[in-house]
Amino acid sequence: MTDRRILGYLVPQFPGQTHIFFWREIAELEKRGVTVDLLSTRHPPAGLVAHDWSVGAMNRTTYLGKPDVLAGLSALPRLPYADLLAEARAEGKAMVKDIAVSIPAAARLIRHCRSHGITHVHVHSCGRAALIAAIARRMGGPRYSLSLHGPLSDYGPGQRFKWRYAEFASIITEKLKAEMLAEMPDDLPDRLYIQPMGVDTDVLTPAGPYRPVGAGEPLRLFSCGRLNIVKGHQDLMAAVRLLLDQGRDVQLTIAGQDDDGGSGYRKVLDARIAELGLGDHVRLLGAVDAGRVRDEIRVAHLFVLASWHEPLGVALMEAMSCGTPTIGTNAGGVPELIRDGVDAVLVPPKSPKALAEAIASLADDPDRCATLSAAGRQRIVAGFHSGRGAEMLIKGVWG
Repeated sequence: MTDRRILGYLVPQFPGQTHIFFWREIAELEKRGVTVDLLSTRHPPAGLVAHDWSVGAMNRTTYLGKPDVLAGLSALPRLPYADLLAEARAEGKAMVKDIAVSIPAAARLIRHCRSHGITHVHVHSCGRAALIAAIARRMGGPRYSLSLHGPLSDYGPGQRFKWRYAEFASIITEKLKAEMLAEMPDDLPDRLYIQPMGVDTDVLTPAGPYRPVGAGEPLRLFSCGRLNIVKGHQDLMAAVRLLLDQGRDVQLTIAGQDDDGGSGYRKVLDARIAELGLGDHVRLLGAVDAGRVRDEIRVAHLFVLASWHEPLGVALMEAMSCGTPTIGTNAGGVPELIRDGVDAVLVPPKSPKALAEAIASLADDPDRCATLSAAGRQRIVAGFHSGRGAEMLIKGVWG
């Protein structure tokens, strides 16, 4: 018998452009003496491998989604046929496809965990990775837990099956928890933790006292998020156009890439920049390392994220932690992070006019910006450090 704590840590398509949160949590777990065994479904697209730690992370990750006919055949005698048939009948073709893909991966997960002494796997997803863990558990594999990072509708079919056999789960906001309790109260594990994503406040620090925009220099705006219509980057661009038309000199930089590595929504945004005549005022950086993101946050006068729906917002946390006055939208779980007018500013989603007004108001009020800079930093340090997630996992797995 050994006292060594080993945790399987399963993240889809790890490491992707938005996965710095997971990497921070892994580091916090390891600081606390946990051996983290990284698992993933498959490699991320090449265009989304952005961080200086990405290659090292991939080298220590076991990918479960590799084609493995033998693993699938070996699983057949142990499959929970009654459960899977019920799910397939209830959910239809999408569930049948997910089950077929997940069975070999579940067999590989069981084999890996047994050979490495892993008795518990935490799944940072409620998508196909959760289905893999649930099938593996029903086949006699390791215990598992889940994290819900966004609306359940984003994570595909079979949710009752995925949640029914979990030991515990973490949910990032009270809003999402209430939705889960209303949706399927009889299939949730007994232990549900409210645990927001977090950031490393010891790394994401201000570069110095807040410095407002000076006379004769452009107002520097920064945003960070994958290039997707729901992130509202197109609305922020429209707000920049409004500000330019008012005679303000504005420069906007956006970090992030689309899910296709640059061949998807990136092209829509490029066309929008041209349509609005913003070629000299908007830069799309693509997927960049976390250090570059921090540097851009620190030199910006304001951080703006115009999401139509944001479960909570790690990018908002990063900006506030760095002491950059922040504007978010009153959408999703963001109001559980930002107290409007106290530590950051909220505006309605899908409203370039409201965005432009909020940006102009802050740009013209350096004293208010300095107040928000300090209050935003304090908010994140007090309640959103990544070590909290590590402590929750340790408590959930080992008590």
